[in-house]
Amino acid sequence: MQEKHLFEYAVIRVVPQVEREEFLNVGVILYCAKMKFLQCMCAVNDERLCSFSNRIDIVDLKNHLHSFGEICHGSKEGGPIAQLDMPSRFRWLTATRSTVVQTSKVHPGLSVDPAETLEKLYGELVL
Repeated sequence: MQEKHLFEYAVIRVVPQVEREEFLNVGVILYCAKMKFLQCMCAVNDERLCSFSNRIDIVDLKNHLHSFGEICHGSKEGGPIAQLDMPSRFRWLTATRSTVVQTSKVHPGLSVDPAETLEKLYGELVL
């Protein structure tokens, strides 16, 4: 039997009008310290998002979500936050914000394969 590892994840969501508190799930970020794994998956359904609000700049939103991936990977394009250690990057990405792009509370779980778990969560919570 393969060993299961503790992981943490949060749902990435877009809140087009913060005062209305409506949101659309657009991604998942997953961190597993034991496996040195930090990745996110994001996709924006333009049509669904526009049904919430037509005032949002979708190009700007997609660029912002792209930066989540750059920070997860620790790439130079992710700026100074991407140069932090992996736990700090995850904590920064999942910190509470009152902006258009937010994350849910962090949830724990156990997994044999974090990449497979990320895909499963993405399918269940975003698609």
